[in-house]
Amino acid sequence: MLKCRTVWKKLAPLARSSSTVCRQNVRRTVLNNGRTPTCVPAANMSTGPGGLGGDNLKYVVMVGAACVGSLTYAYFLLKGDQKRYQERMEEIMTRSQRAATEEPAATIQSEPPAVEATKTQAVPEPVPEAAPSLEKSSPPAPETEAAVASETTAPPPAADSTPASLKVPAHTPYLLIGGGTASFAAARSIRARDPGARVLIVTEEPDLPYMRPPLSKELWFSDDPSVTETLRFKQWNGKERSIYFQPPSFYINPEELASAENGGVAVLAGKKVVHMDVRGNKVKLDDDTEISYDKCLIATGGVPRNLQVIERAGEEVMKKTTLFRKIEDFKSLDKVSRNVQSITIIGGGFLGSELACALGRRSNESSLEVIQMFPEKGNMGKVLPEYLSNWTTEKVKKEGVKVISEALVKSVTCKDDKLEIHLKDGRLVKTDHIVAAVGLEPNVDLAKSAGLEVDSDFGGFRVNAELQARSNIWVAGDAACFYDIRLGRRRVEHHDHAVVSGRLAGENMTGANKPYWHQSMFWSDLGPDVGYEAIGIVDSSLPTVGVFAKATAKDTPKAATEKSGTGIRSESETEDTATSPEASVTPAPPVTHKDDYGKGVIFYLRDKVVVGIILWNVFNRMPIARKIIKDGEEHADLNEVAKLFNIHED
Repeated sequence: MLKCRTVWKKLAPLARSSSTVCRQNVRRTVLNNGRTPTCVPAANMSTGPGGLGGDNLKYVVMVGAACVGSLTYAYFLLKGDQKRYQERMEEIMTRSQRAATEEPAATIQSEPPAVEATKTQAVPEPVPEAAPSLEKSSPPAPETEAAVASETTAPPPAADSTPASLKVPAHTPYLLIGGGTASFAAARSIRARDPGARVLIVTEEPDLPYMRPPLSKELWFSDDPSVTETLRFKQWNGKERSIYFQPPSFYINPEELASAENGGVAVLAGKKVVHMDVRGNKVKLDDDTEISYDKCLIATGGVPRNLQVIERAGEEVMKKTTLFRKIEDFKSLDKVSRNVQSITIIGGGFLGSELACALGRRSNESSLEVIQMFPEKGNMGKVLPEYLSNWTTEKVKKEGVKVISEALVKSVTCKDDKLEIHLKDGRLVKTDHIVAAVGLEPNVDLAKSAGLEVDSDFGGFRVNAELQARSNIWVAGDAACFYDIRLGRRRVEHHDHAVVSGRLAGENMTGANKPYWHQSMFWSDLGPDVGYEAIGIVDSSLPTVGVFAKATAKDTPKAATEKSGTGIRSESETEDTATSPEASVTPAPPVTHKDDYGKGVIFYLRDKVVVGIILWNVFNRMPIARKIIKDGEEHADLNEVAKLFNIHED
């Protein structure tokens, strides 16, 4: 169609000129006939056998020549266009074949000859002996993901000298930004629905995807002096495992992703996405490398908050302050705790209380002084009702922690190599090191370049019910601000939410189109003897109703993990559903001590409806709590509802 239009544009002027000549000749002939006497025979107006006059003969010759010239020009023009089109197609085909042959050649030149991995005896949970790092390893691609879960591989080979630019694929069907729990859950979900999918994870951290909860829990209770290197720990049930979700052999090299016959998951570590081109479906890394994608997940998590008084205190104070979030933070704090005399933890929430108990246990074996300060009246004062917060504070003190409540930090200075924390009420605390555990700020750095909306109330990227922010872009984990059909718009910063939201985002990236309805849970352990699981909105400012019973030896986090077989309790909880639970028929025994909150259930109410539940030293009952919140009904007697959890059974 375009070729015909081009030819017509070039022939149109000739046609118009021919028409003009024709009209002029006709007009001239008419005028001449008008001046010819009527007595002159008509035969005198023509010469030759054809009866054509001289002017008419010239006209016919001119028009014929114009037509022949136009047709000749059109013929050569079309023939030239066809030749150029064929040459262009041949060039494109040659270029793609050349790229396909040159890429394996470059890999062969830069890498040593491949050696088949040696399979060893199957073990329940394969993990590397040392912390895997993608900057130092290039593990071979496994035959199948299922095989990886049941075998160990040889130590990964040393990094080669291939330039970094060659290790980054130019295109990936599935791009996951962030290397945390949500991203890994999405990768496995994508591969489950699309076994041949090629998934690329881009993470700023130098490590493979790992779980964060043990960094503030079990790792601190390990007896292994090399725990900071192995990152293996014993769960409360005594079983040992690694914090990494999978060993290096589970993943394939990024440069092999495009050519992998069965697809796979590749991790590009130590790289940061700094810009998103949503219309062009591509991102730019901090080294100006560009990667295009078909579907993209943003699972950037968050960054630890810091106190402004510490940030303004100067570099010397910042050097003696830890913002706890990553593996390197755990390693750094472990080293500090073995070389200083005093550590002060600022913050009374989940992370601050867990670290305080962990370091407090260690202080019993050394001369380390552990101080915890927070503005609330007791530990986890923003979550637990006041009476339970005070009881928890006493438990923390028994772990060897010096607790300073209602403490508002006014300023921090460094004097004689000691940090001096000045409180607003005039108190002064001297310490060697500070751990700031004052919350998390969602990482929304990509919002501006991507044109994504950030929630002004809760922070994070606003997403719809399918966790989608824009076409071909999904968000999961700490950075997602989603709408809960029961509890309204929320943003959750817990492991279970990262698992479930990442899994759902992965399903929707492969076309599932499922809404997010799951009520995620979270848990916290203050050592092996005190722990709780929670779901929904647990805010101490809401009215609460607590039902407690006397605890037994099996009502501890240690006993719960022995029963479930895993220390990450949400892994089993997220798969369960509650079906018509029956209340316990055992009568409720009286609590022997008024302030003995051994185990129980705390209900959080809003407009007389249960919107949150804490199971205090009650485990493996989360599906029941989830169903109660999902039903959204008013309950006349919550003591009867508490019987559903069988807290009065011995």
